[in-house]
Amino acid sequence: MVDERKANLPFPSMLSLLGRRALVTGAASGIGRATALCLAELGADLVLADRAPLEALCSEIKGLGRSATALQGDLTDDAFLDRIVEGGPYYSFAYVAGVFRAPKGASSGEAFDFVMHVNVRAPLVLGYALIERAEPQAGGYMVFVGSSAGRSGKGRLGEQTEYVTYASSKGGLHSLVRALASKGAEKNILVNGVAPGVVRTPMLEDTAPHLMRSREVSPLGRSADPMELGWPIALLCSPAASFVSGAILDANGGAFVG
Repeated sequence: MVDERKANLPFPSMLSLLGRRALVTGAASGIGRATALCLAELGADLVLADRAPLEALCSEIKGLGRSATALQGDLTDDAFLDRIVEGGPYYSFAYVAGVFRAPKGASSGEAFDFVMHVNVRAPLVLGYALIERAEPQAGGYMVFVGSSAGRSGKGRLGEQTEYVTYASSKGGLHSLVRALASKGAEKNILVNGVAPGVVRTPMLEDTAPHLMRSREVSPLGRSADPMELGWPIALLCSPAASFVSGAILDANGGAFVG
């Protein structure tokens, strides 16, 4: 039975993002969508970036009483990256966008460049530019979503070198987190990463649908719901993480312990 004295606990001020602007890339679906909704529940006003339509998510966020601005475009387009940066500053920034493989018809070289561009170059450009443009001691939070693949290098999905390319890109992103953490500290901007395991997202359904309901993906006997990643990301985007910087949070149900 719920203790009625504890049923209406006050909202912890260290989790509050009221009056703050938060940017989420890859927001249209999966972990990005979950992250945006979690940040909205913490009070943030959202700026959402994705190449897919964002109208439905904007409506849902507005239904929570927060504002939502959609920026639709391609993260391989430098003009779109400039547009995102110009829309700042942002108190919280969650780079959730990620790809496993290139569109069909790409050569091996084009496929490698595409994955590296979305998973490494775009977050580097955005993270570096937003820190550079921030006022001295501006304060804020950045979270970059990597992968347990970038932590362990283990696993075999996709064709030929697809998994190796993906794992390498996420390992590179984890290194980027540490580099940006050092730079961000100069302006009181804390930079961290989250490394998910198997999560039930459209990307997983596209690349490995057999894992969606597999009991073998983690010691917990299941894969993760996107909201189980959204909340840890939102936590690291809030003042509750005010002394955490340069960390990679493993959120994989115990599948990898490093």
